Amino acid sequence: MKGLVRRLEDILFAHRAATLLVIGIFTAAMAFFAAQLRMEAGFEKQMPLGHEYIKTFREYRDDLFGANRLTVVVRPRKGDVWTREALARLYDVTQAVLFLPNVDRLGVQSLWTPNSYVNEITEDGFRAEPLIDGNITPPALDDAAIARIRKATGDGGFVGTLVSRDQHSAMITAELEERDRDGNKLDYVAYNRLLEQQIRAKFEDENFEIQIIGFAKQIGDIADGASSVLAFCAAALLLTALAVYWYCHSLRFTVLPIVCSLTSLVWQFGTLRLLGYGLDPLAVLVPFLVFAIGVSHGVQQINFIVRELAHGRSPMQAARNSFSGLLVPGTLALVTAFVSFVTLVIVPIPMVHELAITASIGVGYKILTNLVMLPVVASCFRIPQDYGVRAMAMRERRSRWLRGLARVARPRTAVAVTLLSAGLLGLAIYESRDRVIGTMAPGAPELRQDARFNRDARSIAENYDMGLDWLTVVFEAPPQSCDNAAVGAYQDDFAWAMRDVPGIVSISGFSTLLRTYNVGYNEGNPKMSAIPLDAANYAALATEIGRLRGYMRKDCSMTAVHLFLADHKARTISGVIHAVEAFRAANPRPDVKIRLASGNAGVLAAIDDEVEHSELPMMLYVYATILLLVLLAYRDVRAMIACCLPLTLATFIGYWFMKVLDIGLTVATLPVMVLAVGIGVDYAFYIYNRLQAHLAAGQPMAQAVEHALLEVGMATIFTAITLAIGVSTWAFSALKFQADMGKLLAFMFLVNLVMAMTALPALAVVLDKLFPRRRAVRVSNFMSH
Repeated sequence: MKGLVRRLEDILFAHRAATLLVIGIFTAAMAFFAAQLRMEAGFEKQMPLGHEYIKTFREYRDDLFGANRLTVVVRPRKGDVWTREALARLYDVTQAVLFLPNVDRLGVQSLWTPNSYVNEITEDGFRAEPLIDGNITPPALDDAAIARIRKATGDGGFVGTLVSRDQHSAMITAELEERDRDGNKLDYVAYNRLLEQQIRAKFEDENFEIQIIGFAKQIGDIADGASSVLAFCAAALLLTALAVYWYCHSLRFTVLPIVCSLTSLVWQFGTLRLLGYGLDPLAVLVPFLVFAIGVSHGVQQINFIVRELAHGRSPMQAARNSFSGLLVPGTLALVTAFVSFVTLVIVPIPMVHELAITASIGVGYKILTNLVMLPVVASCFRIPQDYGVRAMAMRERRSRWLRGLARVARPRTAVAVTLLSAGLLGLAIYESRDRVIGTMAPGAPELRQDARFNRDARSIAENYDMGLDWLTVVFEAPPQSCDNAAVGAYQDDFAWAMRDVPGIVSISGFSTLLRTYNVGYNEGNPKMSAIPLDAANYAALATEIGRLRGYMRKDCSMTAVHLFLADHKARTISGVIHAVEAFRAANPRPDVKIRLASGNAGVLAAIDDEVEHSELPMMLYVYATILLLVLLAYRDVRAMIACCLPLTLATFIGYWFMKVLDIGLTVATLPVMVLAVGIGVDYAFYIYNRLQAHLAAGQPMAQAVEHALLEVGMATIFTAITLAIGVSTWAFSALKFQADMGKLLAFMFLVNLVMAMTALPALAVVLDKLFPRRRAVRVSNFMSH
């Protein structure tokens, strides 16, 4: 390995100008494409491919309520909705929603649409009348007409659905299609601006409030907030630059690692554009997390070069020694991070696949920019002869206290630290055992609770039976089952069983409509709120219900029950899913199949389910990769244990931290935990590499640990603290998930630091005592400088 590294070093440094010219040309080309990268979101990108629930959703998407739903509410600021002005405003907003692009016009519903009607029995027979007669226009509304509309709304059962329970607002619902007739994909970021301009700005004033919820609005608001990440990344960049300058007191060495990391970011963005990808709002932090990895490696390079300069080497020789000395541990760390992100493809969600590709590309480029470009550029610097001496003296003053930390290499201390770490690992595993998979907050968990979207969502959930979140359960029967009353009775039993399930605020389904229509067809007699047993009567009611969208197929081979939920917290959704599964298991019918699930809560349940099932295999693959790379690099089982056990402890402490801060494991937080493993490996590889180098030089374990900590300890501590301070600025973001990521990352940086500086060296000493080395470490495997 040493010979291969030496040959690569000779080639690169003998042709520095050509190397940097190639890098410059490639950077310019990638910058051209990177400038074209746009933020891109998609509803179907979040759906787990092949999941049972998503199969149900896709099979019946044309027959059920679409999960990609837009809800607009018109609320008078004073009084109720039964005034000429309020109904006129509702009409105007309904017309505006009808003519929005990508709206399925047949699926739009409000008091003013013809698909909102009341069934009545008259002297002439059954009659279905629209809530507002087609001949009525807003100017023609008078008190008598408004009174008739109000009565029809109540008789038709639309209070709590199209009109709020307090009757102080009215709702318009619409279903969005992700692609238009030409096949063009819906731009959710632009669509959110369209909603604000054509709906909110146009119709909201001092007399009326316009509330808008739905995936399109939610993802648009997230994208708007995500754009602010640049400001926080700039703040983190400034803090990092100031800290690096404080550390090395050299403007050149301050700018160099940051420029190298930014260069790989340009390459990453350009490559994404060439591959046809956009940047998802929920994954916008990932490139900047990868940037943090680059800064971490860059500081290690600067630390090595400064140490070599202090020993009297020229800038050229210092850079060459840094290249050869850190190429192996740096490559190992970056390859581990690369593989860690690649394992995200285990989660069968297109958005996560894109995220894995985005992160993997960025980490792959770090090998070139941080391990090759940085030392080659540094070799071109002209450094004053006394700089290295001054820098080394300053580092020695700062690292004096590390000699106290190095006492962890003393056998008794090492045993105590190892036992303490083992106990902490057990406690962390116990405390993190019931961590939540999924979201833990109502409304849009990515947004803060006081965000406009969440205020609107809370208001709608409090005043309507049909809120933001619903789960659809499908009942499959043989074709032409419209005269089979047993199907309706079975579904009715299910609806009654679901009434008292926590989290369900209302139920609307084929069986509930059968009851409602049966009452209406029997002069409003409440005793007739039952499922008709007569096949002919049952079939007649089914025919009427078939006129409504979202409840059945025309041949009654599919009927549906919509469970409207209080929120989409993971506990709420999982509780409802378990209740449905329990009913299905306890009440089987050979001719009816109950299938889960459609609705936006069904999609969320599928996402949470896949995250839960993918997490353990993914982490096992990551750790298996780390173990394999450590074994290949050091050919020592002791190294495998010493590097990986502290990393495992840090991971479980991170899960514990998430539980305490009510941060669920989602597609947004999963990459952060993977990144934490990558950062932890960085620290472990750099420290253990120097430890092995000193062991190879013949030093005893205690002395080798002390020298390793003194050489790379300050750089490791400095890097972790600097990165933690930088990402902690995200805590002030308008987006809650960015704030949570900032807290989680800052915590994980520091935890991995503590584990690498204490548990790793202590474990190395204990393992060396338990399993003494039979032969010395071979110096050829490591750089002796």
